[in-house]
Formats: sequence, structure tokens, C-alpha cells
Amino acid sequence: MPTYTAPVKDMQFLLHDVLKISEADIPGYSDLDRSFTEAVFDEAAKVAQDVLTPLNAVGDVEGCVLENGVVRTPKGFREAFKTLSEGGWMSLDAAPDYGGQGLPYLMHTAVNETFVSANMAFNMYQGLTHGAYTAILIHGTVAQKQTWLPKLVTCEWTGTMNLTEPHCGTDLGLLRTRAEPQADGSYKLTGQKIFISAGDHDMASNIVHLVLAKAPGGGEGTKGISLFIVPKVLVNEDGSLGARNAVSVGKVEEKMGIHGNATCVMNYDGATGWLLGDLHKGMKAMFTMMNEARLGVALQGYAVAEAAYQNALAYAKDRLQGRDVTGVKNASGPADPLIVHPDIRRNLMEQKSFVEGARALTFWGAT
Repeated sequence: MPTYTAPVKDMQFLLHDVLKISEADIPGYSDLDRSFTEAVFDEAAKVAQDVLTPLNAVGDVEGCVLENGVVRTPKGFREAFKTLSEGGWMSLDAAPDYGGQGLPYLMHTAVNETFVSANMAFNMYQGLTHGAYTAILIHGTVAQKQTWLPKLVTCEWTGTMNLTEPHCGTDLGLLRTRAEPQADGSYKLTGQKIFISAGDHDMASNIVHLVLAKAPGGGEGTKGISLFIVPKVLVNEDGSLGARNAVSVGKVEEKMGIHGNATCVMNYDGATGWLLGDLHKGMKAMFTMMNEARLGVALQGYAVAEAAYQNALAYAKDRLQGRDVTGVKNASGPADPLIVHPDIRRNLMEQKSFVEGARALTFWGAT
């Protein structure tokens, strides 16, 4: 069974001895002294190690299953999601006006490293939600922020981004999803999106989809694309949940990995949505979310590599194979552990160096 220990000492060294964050002339950074960040990381480590790591293999083996129109997540995911939500881990850097804690984005980034290393598939649910929160925060109207952000901050509701369609991915100018304006200012969206991470699940009462679609009068190519807020469940004027929207899951995509995250085909059959940002300027609004995702995907790469390195190191210390060229090191055993061999140590140090360099670049990028 793979194991994981949060590299709190390495993270602390990077923040305070390399980046010297508490000395930076950036709002909020003066409060990030060693004792404060260590306390946050120590608590995050407990969640990562005790709650998320044990569910990593469970999620990979069980995967997500579509039952009666709802995606069921692996055993233990719902309880873990509630633990993170109630602990405030999903709101670290969110605006206090909407229930967040107002910490610098760097702290969100650092804490998320530990969660991704422990269980990347699980963490994607709140990672996509954070991106949707950011897009609405920057491009939404006052009313939209009041409606959607408080629930996204707590992850009572979660978010997604819907770009790819069966016939187009990178070239989004070819997308066919349409948005027809309605008399009340809303739009009716019709089309299909594929490979939508966290597209549906049973861990939140609503899912807020950010959907790229073409509204009339936008012209050809990406210049004609707009971005829309399309909830799974419509929200009443008093903030309560209303009727189910005309959005459904076609299937759960089959993937080589991250089985614990529900990657879905999403069908929009005249679903009600609201314009986010300016009409025909959807790519600008979506790239707010995508630019955040770029840093997040980079973090995923090295965070998974950190977990891989830790398990490779443990294996190299435990596995017996051959004898050290300089002489026997494990006299009581039939062979020496792998780690005595120079090329094994070189490979391990190469892994460690890559992870530490990638962490430094990502933390610096998050400042």
C-alpha cells in the first residue's frame, strides 16, 4: 500500500529561507511567519496523511459509477469531502466577503500540494471548484457573486469548466454548443461536452458548470464564444434549491488513472444558464479559470512525483538485491538493499532534485 508523509520541513525551508515570504512587500505576507505556516501545514498534513491517503487506492480500484443519473463516488469520499469542507480547507484564500479566510493564494497552493500528493483524484473536485469561484469573482455581477460564491467557497456546491466537445478540444472555435437568449435575460444551452472533470458526483447538493457556448451574433471562431453559469439544480430567489436543470450525465469516461474523479460526458438539453462576463468574450473569462488551472496542473505533476519518490525511496531501502561494490553492507542478510547501489542513489537523487525544483518554481509562481 503506497504511503505519504507531507514534506513540511521542505515546504517551510522554501517559503522562509528561499522565498523569504514574510519579508515580501505583498499584502498579507507579513503575517506568514514560520510558526503560522508551520501550524497550517502540520494540520494539513494530518488531513492528507490520515484522511486522504487511505482513500487513494480505494478511489483507484472502485472508481466512479453512474447510477440512475447520478455519479456515485468511491467509498469514503463523501465523508472525506465533508471533513475538508467543515475544516475550512477549501476556503483558505477565498474572499472574507463570501465566507473565505483571506489568506494569500500561496498558502492555498502549498496546502493543496499535500492534498494532491495524498489523493489527486479526490482533490480535483475542490480544485475545479476553486477555479469556478475565481472566474465568477472576477467576471461576475454583484448578484452572481452573492448567489454562487458563498456556497462555492464552502464547497457545499462545487464547480466545473466545460470546454471540450466530441469534435473539438484545442480548437474551441469549432464548438457547437448553442446558447439562445430568453426574455428574462437567461439563456437556453444545447450541446454536449466531454471529459468534464468532476462533472457530477454525490458529495455536494449542487454543481455549478461554467460552459462555453455560442450565442447569436458572435461570428465565427473563438471571438463568437461566450461563457455561461449553468447549475445542475436551479436556485430560487431566496437562495434555496429549486428544480433540476436540463443538464445530465451521458456517461463516465474510462481513463487510465484518476478513477476516483468523475470525468463525465455532459448533455445540455435546453439547460438554463446565465451569461458570465461580456457577451462573445467568453474565452477571456474562461482563461481566468484556465490560467489558474495551469499552475494547478503543474503542481499536480510534482506533487504526484513527491509521493512516487517517497515510495521509491522506501522500496529501495527495503528491497534486497546484490551486494555493494565497496563491500557487504547487510551482513546478516542474503543481499544488500537496493539503495547501496550508486545508480539507484543517483536515480533517487534525480527524482528528489526534480521535485524540489518544481516545488520552488510553483511556489514562486503562486506569490
